[in-house]
Amino acid sequence: MTTGGAYSIATRGAKDVIDGAWPLVMDAIGRIPDRPGSAFTLTDIGTADGGTSLEMIGDAIAAIRGRFPERDIQIVYTDQPRNDYNAIFRMVHGLTGQASYLERFDRVQVLASATSFYDPILPRGTLDLGFSATAMHWLSRKPCDIPDHVQAVGASGASLSEFQQQAARDWEAILLRRAAELAPGGRLVLVNFGVDDEGRYLGNTGGINMFDTFDAIWRGFVADGTISQAEYAAMTLPQYYKNVQEFRAPLDDRGNPVSKVGLSVEHCETRVVPCPFAAEFKNHGDAARFARDYVPTLRSWSAATFRAALDNSRPDAERDAIIENFYGTYETMVREAPEGHAMDYVHVYLTIARES
Repeated sequence: MTTGGAYSIATRGAKDVIDGAWPLVMDAIGRIPDRPGSAFTLTDIGTADGGTSLEMIGDAIAAIRGRFPERDIQIVYTDQPRNDYNAIFRMVHGLTGQASYLERFDRVQVLASATSFYDPILPRGTLDLGFSATAMHWLSRKPCDIPDHVQAVGASGASLSEFQQQAARDWEAILLRRAAELAPGGRLVLVNFGVDDEGRYLGNTGGINMFDTFDAIWRGFVADGTISQAEYAAMTLPQYYKNVQEFRAPLDDRGNPVSKVGLSVEHCETRVVPCPFAAEFKNHGDAARFARDYVPTLRSWSAATFRAALDNSRPDAERDAIIENFYGTYETMVREAPEGHAMDYVHVYLTIARES
């Protein structure tokens, strides 16, 4: 992910997704039983720089304090070890110019854990409310290279099957880790990229397909000699977008370990959240501005994977230049023919309860 707090600036749509989850968070807080004498623990799992969830967490603290006025509230931000934790603490402590919830509440402790959601994060039985948005589509490992596309939405045959199997194993592992951490009656509100019943997914909601565009540009770099065929093949995003049935499968199957440990679905729906940059373009009509605003949000989460696909024998400056060319090409395409470009978000909104 982009570091230094730039992720939240570039991904305004991700905040819209989180804001849309607020009714589910509020409902979950209303259902969670009291645990007198302990801090109320809320995690933001896969938080990036913490900016997109900052307002929602502040509202959650207010709701928690309203229900449990005597309890301290512990916020635990989690992400992978390479995440920019300095950016999180700058955000939370109000050093970026954005108002922080710490200015409004006392007895709120802010902690961070540089731990992947595939690993244990908290002590057993201590988590009251786990929240995560736009994170768990990242797999624990890339099961294979996709020979003719850059993302699993364009895979078929054996490569698609390998991604489906890896995603199912990973989802079950995530749920079992969180089940161990949840206190009795605790909740998870998980908002993840997915595929809806109409076959829509991120960047594919009726206009120009974003991932097909990624693939076309990267394939074009092979044709013009910018990259090798091996570098094209190495560029496979370790992501998978599950449909509702895949999300629900381990929770609905009474024989699955996830169901056996007491997790169940309390709420499940899909939503499409419009791309804010495309929405603004409809009003201002400036194609160059739209391209400048839009492409950084694509770059914020994909650039590191594209760069990693380039051969290590290339000097850093050369690799950087190729990546600049890649996103510059995308920006030119949007500027010259903006209609149809958008990164609408397609998410599955889930509330999962642990039995009391």
